[in-house]
Amino acid sequence: MPELPEVEHGRRLAESVARGRVVRRVWCARDPIVLDGVSAARMRGALTGKRVKEVCRRGKQLWFRMDRPPHPLFHFGMTGAFVTPESAPLKLASSRSGPESEWPPRFSKIRFFFEDGGELVMTNKRRLGRIRLREAPEDEPPISRLGFDPLLDLPGPRTFQRLLVRRTGNIKGLLLDQTFSAGVGNWIADEVLFQARIDPRREVGSLSIDEAEALRKKLRLVIRKAVEADADKSRFPKAWLFHRRWGRDPEAKTARGEKIEFLEVAGRTTAWVPAVQR
Repeated sequence: MPELPEVEHGRRLAESVARGRVVRRVWCARDPIVLDGVSAARMRGALTGKRVKEVCRRGKQLWFRMDRPPHPLFHFGMTGAFVTPESAPLKLASSRSGPESEWPPRFSKIRFFFEDGGELVMTNKRRLGRIRLREAPEDEPPISRLGFDPLLDLPGPRTFQRLLVRRTGNIKGLLLDQTFSAGVGNWIADEVLFQARIDPRREVGSLSIDEAEALRKKLRLVIRKAVEADADKSRFPKAWLFHRRWGRDPEAKTARGEKIEFLEVAGRTTAWVPAVQR
């Protein structure tokens, strides 16, 4: 599933094509699942002729700030992506299929044609993504329900500690909770906990002040490095758990030779290293 770095990649791509440009024409699939609460005709009418002032992101949610409302809001779900004629979608580590080469791509859900001839498409093969219209995206669900964004507004040490004190359950589940940390998904949570040396099954209340600060710092580090790499997994540091966590390989080991084990925590397959994480 696209997580914060992959969605930020999509935001940057959309910004390069759409920002400052007028939407000349919109094509929408007649898909009442992905087009959430709005018809294709309504979507076309709401966006055609407007200028895209800014492309915004919070967590895994993306939206275009238009010159007047309503504004389109996008969520990629499991397999969604923005693509242009010149770009292919990122290949997710969890995906077995290669990038599409045809244009427009299969499974296109919305296609923007801009005044200068540029195009932008959102694809969504498994139909778990959503495209919505919002009058004020940041003040309405789902964005209004999100927690801090680790790239945009990661809390300082004291605030982060206070946020932890208010929560219960295991730490892996907390990191996956979008009302706590918007944009963190399964691989990021595993990577952060590995680097912070924290057992994913630990109760939130059991973390010491030093462990909480290690968690916060590693969350910042992992997110920033993944975004700096533009979500290109080949550019992630070689020592990261990311490169060895896929497929539940019983022989999997870290770059230093420690055994990687797999279990289910918070309903998700979790990769961890017992020799490191306590």
